[in-house]
Amino acid sequence: MHYNHNIVLVGPMGAGKSTIGRLLAAELGLEFFDSDREIEARSGANIPWIFDVEGEDGFRKREIQTIAELLESPTPILLATGGGAITRKENRELMCQKSMVVYLHTSVEQQLQRTAKDKNRPLLQNDNPGAILQSLFEVRHPLYQECADIVIKTDRQSPKSVVRTIIKKLKAL
Repeated sequence: MHYNHNIVLVGPMGAGKSTIGRLLAAELGLEFFDSDREIEARSGANIPWIFDVEGEDGFRKREIQTIAELLESPTPILLATGGGAITRKENRELMCQKSMVVYLHTSVEQQLQRTAKDKNRPLLQNDNPGAILQSLFEVRHPLYQECADIVIKTDRQSPKSVVRTIIKKLKAL
C-alpha cells in the first residue's frame, strides 16, 4: 500500500510512536521522521540539555518550528511526535490541517514499564514518575483525542499488530 498523505503519530511517551512509526512508514512507502530526533540533529544538542538550558518553553518553540517544516515536505511523510507536542495550539492546528493523525493510546502502567530506564526523558527525572505520567495524561489525553482521526490502544500489542490495525483503519477511511 502506498499512502499519499502525511501521517502524524501522537500519544504519550512510551506509547511506541518511534517504533511503530518506522514500521508503518516502511509498510506505506513514506519517509519516517521523529520530531525529537530532528530537533536534536538541528540543534546539535540532546533534549535533556535543551530543557536544562532553554527550559520547556524554549524546547517547545524549537518543536513548533521543526514540525511545521517537516509537514511542509513536498512528499508525504510519517512523523512521530514527542508526547508534549500536542500541548501547543500551533502544532495541533498544523497536524489537523496537514495530516492524518493517529493517537497511540497507552496506559500509565505500560508507560512506566517502557520508560523506566530511559534517562532521555527530562519530565520523568524525579522520585515519582507514575504521578507525573498520570498528571500529563489528564492534561494531554483530551488534546490527543481532539486531533485524532484514528485512535489505537497499544497496551499488550506488538508493534506489528498495531501497524496492521492502523493500515486497516486507514483503508477504511
